[in-house]
Amino acid sequence: MLVYPSSMDLSSRTLRLLTGQLTARRKKLGTRWRRLPVDRQALLALAHLRCGDTYAQLAAGFGIGIATVFRYIREAVDVLSTLAPTLAEALSVKVDRVRHTG
Repeated sequence: MLVYPSSMDLSSRTLRLLTGQLTARRKKLGTRWRRLPVDRQALLALAHLRCGDTYAQLAAGFGIGIATVFRYIREAVDVLSTLAPTLAEALSVKVDRVRHTG
């Protein structure tokens, strides 16, 4: 498999936010060792979410196994989902906006 450099249109603020959230999760879980440091895990997950890089591409690019890529992405999505509003909250905001503009 060929490995190639890539870039993505994403702010460093987004990377720092996910890195901070993953760091907090690792501390909460008491994780001692991971194959990739937390900032690389965040970059890997964002590359998948933003660019659609496949697990195989990410595994080759980051020098880890496909199963590890899957776990890292799943963990990042779990962390990001805790930051998102619930469906009820999102709908109430949308209804409020419609009332104010209509």
